[in-house]
Amino acid sequence: MAKVLVLYYSSYGHIETIAHAIAEGARAAGAMVDVKRVPETVPEEIARKAHFKLDQPAPIAAVADLADYDAIVVGTGTRFGRMSSQMAAFFDQAGGLWARGALNGKVGGAFTSTATQHGGQETTLFSIITNLMHFGMTIVGLPYSHQGQMSVDEIVGGAPYGATTIAAGDGSRQPTEIDLSGARHQGELIARTATKLFG
Repeated sequence: MAKVLVLYYSSYGHIETIAHAIAEGARAAGAMVDVKRVPETVPEEIARKAHFKLDQPAPIAAVADLADYDAIVVGTGTRFGRMSSQMAAFFDQAGGLWARGALNGKVGGAFTSTATQHGGQETTLFSIITNLMHFGMTIVGLPYSHQGQMSVDEIVGGAPYGATTIAAGDGSRQPTEIDLSGARHQGELIARTATKLFG
């Protein structure tokens, strides 16, 4: 049974929701799945004033945890077209894993959220994917087998590079069923790929 880690950072809960949909898809494909989050780096007083969602039940990940999984799916909201500083800080501590090739050949994937349709979803996905490729990982995106991402009848998330959602500038828009379906599909594909590679 493949072991999958869904690793995320979520300020307002949108990425948290997508993370659990990815985990659902991976479990449906027979994987053992853990959902963990990276540490918050914003001081608590500032985070509370900014209305961050601080009651997320997912445990905090340690960098050393990454070596224990066959697949790692990484998600964070965008920060000016790239991954958040919280996620970047977490990966910046993983030089030891890189040096010993601890993640070489493992399966990786990315997911994100932006305020607007054109707020940097694909560049943020690539900023995550770039890190995963430097660790030697094999990337699984969200292919057009998830046809919901092709809809022009409504605003939808999704890109060939990973699951996405659109939160609106005030965070009021929640992931749609199409967005969640894409996340579940990506989770399933990642779990199936990891199972083929690692049994």
